[in-house]
Amino acid sequence: MLDIIPLQMLLAGQTAQVDQLLGAPDDVQRLQEMGLRPGTWVEMVRQDEACIIKLNSNTVCLRGANVFQVMVRPGADQ
Repeated sequence: MLDIIPLQMLLAGQTAQVDQLLGAPDDVQRLQEMGLRPGTWVEMVRQDEACIIKLNSNTVCLRGANVFQVMVRPGADQ
């Protein structure tokens, strides 16, 4: 069984599948509108004060509280 971790714990270059989005309904809806939905694969590009991820064919920057609302399952398969 794979562990579920917060998105910000991924290392640069590591991929993961979004498991769940946590937070206020408005915040969750905003993340979903950005394309972050359960089952979506992401790749960490840079983890710093802000997380920069590859999401589909886009590069997305998440800052502050939004990052902590994304729970992922690390994995190598897509």
